[in-house]
Amino acid sequence: MERCDVAILGAGAAGMMAAIEAARRGRRVVVIDHARAPGEKIRISGGGRCNFTNLSTAPERFLSRNPRFARSALSRFTPGDFIARVDRAGIGWHEKTLGQLFCDGSATQIVRMLTDEIRAAGVSLRLGVEIGAVRREAGFVIETSAGPLGAESLVVATGGKSVPKMGASGLGYRIAEGFGIGLVETRPALVPLTLAAAELAGTSALAGVALPVRISSARQSFDEALLFTHRGISGPAVLQISSYWREGETLVLDLAPGCDLAVLLRAARAEAGRSAVHNVLARWLPERLAVFVAAQAGVAGRLADLPNAALDRLAAQVNGWHLRPLGSEGYRTAEVTLGGVDTGALDARTMAARAVSGLYFVGEVVDVTGWLGGYNFQWAWSSGWAAGQAA
Repeated sequence: MERCDVAILGAGAAGMMAAIEAARRGRRVVVIDHARAPGEKIRISGGGRCNFTNLSTAPERFLSRNPRFARSALSRFTPGDFIARVDRAGIGWHEKTLGQLFCDGSATQIVRMLTDEIRAAGVSLRLGVEIGAVRREAGFVIETSAGPLGAESLVVATGGKSVPKMGASGLGYRIAEGFGIGLVETRPALVPLTLAAAELAGTSALAGVALPVRISSARQSFDEALLFTHRGISGPAVLQISSYWREGETLVLDLAPGCDLAVLLRAARAEAGRSAVHNVLARWLPERLAVFVAAQAGVAGRLADLPNAALDRLAAQVNGWHLRPLGSEGYRTAEVTLGGVDTGALDARTMAARAVSGLYFVGEVVDVTGWLGGYNFQWAWSSGWAAGQAA
């Protein structure tokens, strides 16, 4: 049976980073992945340009049962550290918005940078190899379609359940459970939300309409863009709030954040009273949405003919639209998986399982989930780097 010092399951962002760091310490490293190419989620991310980190990275922008867990890894390998690697590789980048950094060119540049570093460090990359059972035996033995592999240390970087068409599965969770390590319940995150038929009867006519909003749940608010779809609502604002929303809860949408519509409509009535209410509302909202909102509020006719109560009702519909999603689009379109390997079982500095010597979990498989905008890639780099220093 072939043996190595460190076996890494998963050739994604976290797995490749862990492999590079472990190999640079002189460890014999083998990376195994069922995919035919490494870094597939990197390649498709950010519209093909890879939102590889966020300048505003901070522990409070990550969800976890233990919100302090990510602090150690994120502080020891920072966005600046990864940017330095991108710069050394000669990859151009730019800040798009809200601290989000993207490649000027293609996301494949990031994949190539990582695979070049893997090759230079002497890592053996085994692609198109299926992973089977994992057991304790003189370290670890991993059964694979290419034969068993023995390893002193094992790093699980298999990702979550999101994007199943790329082969995502619950393998990492099954490995954790096999070693008696607890899991935090998983669910799709950074995912579009669906509406019930009753709501869709009205909003489906808005499909394709997008606008900046403030979206709020009981626990969090975001100021981002919202997109109406044929199935419900999407866009950055919705993806962000989806990580906090739970079934049965109502979201509050401010369709004109920063605008007090009750005041503005009264002023408009004084200066343009002969205008139809939906035409005036279109000053602040896309035209189709203005018509819809006016109808929802039961307000029609000329502005001059409307009493204050009608204007207040319309303003409430704009600044505080209550909407109860039916569910989400699920793992099929989710960008990441919420929950995962319980951080209470891991060492925050090394990502090692406290109860199983030599076993590490990194990246999305762990119960650490970032906001939209490069945070999850930074967690992959940071947690992979931390495990690579110890495995």
